[in-house]
Amino acid sequence: MIIDFRTVFGTGENRVDVDYDLDLSDLDYYGFHPITKPAKVTGSVTESAGVLRLKVSVSLLYSAPCDRCATEVSRQMDFEFSHVLVNEISGDDNDELILLDDMKLDLDELLRTDVILSLPTKFLCRDDCKGICQTCGADLNKGACGCSTEKIDPRLEALKQLL
Repeated sequence: MIIDFRTVFGTGENRVDVDYDLDLSDLDYYGFHPITKPAKVTGSVTESAGVLRLKVSVSLLYSAPCDRCATEVSRQMDFEFSHVLVNEISGDDNDELILLDDMKLDLDELLRTDVILSLPTKFLCRDDCKGICQTCGADLNKGACGCSTEKIDPRLEALKQLL
């Protein structure tokens, strides 16, 4: 969604409401596509004293395998983003300001970046996930696997004999 602020704020309006679905299904995140349904975007851009302020909420369904046990998990995630939009920057560049190109904003691209930066780097099915057994691959959340707990790397067997 591209917003052209020249046509909006030149008419005396000081607010633009945003309410649409953002398709993030093509987002490749750590080798998989965790967002299969469109994200719901709501918010507004307001103008006050020549300054544009963007405030939006993004709600999406995140589906991915647990990083410890590989169980597929879906979780609703809600994010809120706010940005200050400017037509020109004087002096040094400021990372907190979004520079508009010809008074236009590609909201999809901005929100795509915001969502990527907000997604979890480690995704667990639950906080106390035990993962899988390194020997047999059993899901330890369902119970003990019966494997011997003392496994010594054969390369270190000579060190054990010294102790």
